[in-house]
Amino acid sequence: MKKRILGNSNIEISALGLGCMGMSEFYGPADDEQSLNTLEHAFDIGITLYDSADTYGVGHNEELLGRFAQGKRDKIVLATKCGIVRQKGKYERRIDSSPDYIKSACEASLKRLGTDFIDLFYLHRLNPEVQIEESVGALADLMAEGKITSYGLCEVSEKTLRRAHTVLPVAALQTEYSLWSREPENLILDVCREQNTAFVAYSPLGRGFLTGKLTSKNDLAEGDFRASNPRFQDENLSHNVTLLNAVEEIANIHDCTTGQVALAWLLSQGPDIIPIPGTRRIKYLDENAGSVNVNLSPSDLATLDKVFNKEAISGNRYTDEGMKGINA
Repeated sequence: MKKRILGNSNIEISALGLGCMGMSEFYGPADDEQSLNTLEHAFDIGITLYDSADTYGVGHNEELLGRFAQGKRDKIVLATKCGIVRQKGKYERRIDSSPDYIKSACEASLKRLGTDFIDLFYLHRLNPEVQIEESVGALADLMAEGKITSYGLCEVSEKTLRRAHTVLPVAALQTEYSLWSREPENLILDVCREQNTAFVAYSPLGRGFLTGKLTSKNDLAEGDFRASNPRFQDENLSHNVTLLNAVEEIANIHDCTTGQVALAWLLSQGPDIIPIPGTRRIKYLDENAGSVNVNLSPSDLATLDKVFNKEAISGNRYTDEGMKGINA
């Protein structure tokens, strides 16, 4: 597995991380034994960055990672988040980025993860009623206490990123970025590079769409939140599927999968980009990891950029509820 550096933190990580959200909810029933086997395999093949949040399974995901991390804590990088407050079994949320909440959430995450420190602690979303300087001040306190090594922000605007950085350098920004979510290219990527802030791309496979395996809502399991996602609604999905033809053609040229092409495209955007595809299955984990060896040509990249331009995708990436706190 190739390596990259996590922004100004100087923490070395694998070029691909593992997004662990789906191991706890949103993509069908959880299977802890399967997930733990996948986590162990990820470790064996050199993946060192594991991404979680306190809201994933309302604590379940952190507890799962805590079990996995035992005996290998000094060999892996644990990332988790706070700021989205939900009740178990419900999608509705409130956003809390107050200093008191951040500190209490960190303590709870440390306990669930079974560790004395968190390598990368994100603010998952921001409440506009709380000044970002106050929130980052709380994170600075946690760093001074040794409870977190670095911090990051999720889905914030370029203005907020700049303001946060003046208080304490931001190690990483995590935002959705893929062939079908190109919004970060508007300005936020430039600001990240000015500040030496790593860009961690979540949903780099478009929630599975870019693998070519989801062409109908019938392909989704019961309870899968994508069924209510605007981009997976029938009319939008029918349009979006037509864009995959270009990806399939490039995949055939390189004798790889469409998902590997999508990840290789992201990796080619710069050494500061760290995709964190999620999966519960070893088969797909190995497939994703293979993307680091797919070398797309300038012609391939130009074709993908042309087909997946900012206006090409039909449908918003979240429901109105899911869009709370986006671009804060």
